[in-house]
Amino acid sequence: MSLLNKIQHKYALSEKGAGDFLKSCVACALADFALMVPVGLLYYFVGDLLNGGVTGSRTAFYIAGIAVCLLLVFVTSYIQYNTCYLATYVESGVRRITLAEKLRKLPMSFFGKKDLADLTSTIMADCSSLEATFSHYIPVLVGSVISTFIIAVSLFFFDWRMALASLWVLPISFCIVIFSTSVQNALGRRQMTVKMNCADGIQEFLESVRDLKANNSEDKYLEGLDAKIKAVEKRAVLTELGTAVFVASAQMILKLGIATVALVGGLLLADGSLDVLTFFMFLLVVSRMYDPMQSALQNLAAMIAANVQTERMNEILDHPVQSGASALSNKGFDIVFDHVGFAYNSEETLLREVSFTAKQGEVTALIGPSGGGKTTVSRLAARFWDINRGKITVGGMDISKIDPETLLSLYSIVFQDVTLFNNTVMENIRVGRKDATDDEVIQAALYAHCDEFAEKLPDKWNTMIGENGSELSGGERQRISIARAFLKNAPIILLDEATASLDVENETLIQEALSKLIRDKTVLIIAHRMRTVAGADKIVVLSDGYVAEQGKPSVLIKQGGIYMDMMELQNKAQNWSLTKV
Repeated sequence: MSLLNKIQHKYALSEKGAGDFLKSCVACALADFALMVPVGLLYYFVGDLLNGGVTGSRTAFYIAGIAVCLLLVFVTSYIQYNTCYLATYVESGVRRITLAEKLRKLPMSFFGKKDLADLTSTIMADCSSLEATFSHYIPVLVGSVISTFIIAVSLFFFDWRMALASLWVLPISFCIVIFSTSVQNALGRRQMTVKMNCADGIQEFLESVRDLKANNSEDKYLEGLDAKIKAVEKRAVLTELGTAVFVASAQMILKLGIATVALVGGLLLADGSLDVLTFFMFLLVVSRMYDPMQSALQNLAAMIAANVQTERMNEILDHPVQSGASALSNKGFDIVFDHVGFAYNSEETLLREVSFTAKQGEVTALIGPSGGGKTTVSRLAARFWDINRGKITVGGMDISKIDPETLLSLYSIVFQDVTLFNNTVMENIRVGRKDATDDEVIQAALYAHCDEFAEKLPDKWNTMIGENGSELSGGERQRISIARAFLKNAPIILLDEATASLDVENETLIQEALSKLIRDKTVLIIAHRMRTVAGADKIVVLSDGYVAEQGKPSVLIKQGGIYMDMMELQNKAQNWSLTKV
């Protein structure tokens, strides 16, 4: 692995970001060297004073030297700013886009292990934290180490005894901070845990505030949330204290270097084995060298602290993606499940030996008790997850070998939980096909009977509907989702409780519209209302992860199995009425 690749993985950088990082380290080293030039100029000036004064020609030399020093400091500082700050801000944007692009390609199983607050924190907060680390800490640290190393080597050419007196504190100080790595990482992970608990609590409160108020539980919930916020504060103090113990100790050791230089230099000067000018030069150098080294120790601690954020980003960047061919090879659109087994994790098997065929031009309904695996089957059909055993094909094409985005071009999906965007009614429907014209969008909306509510809105089709459609009712949001499916007009349709949020009148209208949509297509529908699936061509009954029954509705009724029981239970439920006991 090349140096660039190592840096790229170590700090979750892009290839260009890793290159810019190396440039920024060199720029910081050059800036440090530029600041040492005035020390050298002062060294020669003091030497002239001790040897009889400064002549006219030497005065011109020092004036020119001052001008050169100023120019060097300006140029190197300018380069340092561009490479450390501007490049870092660009890389921060690239890093966020890279993370978002990677998330787009990850299987749904990854999102099952993460919550929204955690992923949002990684993309926004962790990126911001690393932005400060790479603009203010790491390049400055590396630059200081490079420049100090070269200066330290050069000191031995003047006097090895004074060089040892000047430099012995550096390895000890840096070792103290380096040895704190495991402590800092542990503290950082604990701090991140309480931060995520707090963020989850805040998000949960905002999402459930209506239910909390309805049940008079708001105050009790806020007590728990207040405890989470205080835990963040307490953990932040402990983390800072844990870092400060090591950094302050290292800086205290570093300060002993000046005393050592003065003591050793004084003894050598009194012994006559060191001249005044060399002694003065060492005092100048160490006073200039120790100051950035104190900052370098803080920067080293900050670099170690960044490990937690880097690990969180690499968890996303290193996660295996779902991949496959970008060209479809299916012949027709029959969906075949062949002895499919699936588990969300190794300890929880959800589907076992599931086999059935959903034929093109037919409606195949998935029914069964809650938790039987109906929704999971529909998700597996679209390769939201990859199966553990067996095989799923579309028109004879193994879907595990097809790129997920390419595969999804064959599907129109209406989920039970509708996701809308804070945009207009028109643009929310256009999600179904981004290049659709306004007329095509409105036609799809008419099929889904969206006009019944859209025409009554203040700006009609151009009305903003709020975050996740907060300005609309559940049935209206469901109809927008169905309109998307009409607009996409894909050959395979997955309906997960597509009419669950509709009243009886609108459900009938939508079902009539769906009848037009599903003509000559492969339809896989999940429903709990038996009247919704009564007209299906095939029923697949899932129970405890197995296919318990499958066949035409009329045949299953005669068999008197689970389907028949569900029909009878729902008929009883329809006759239920609210009465006083």
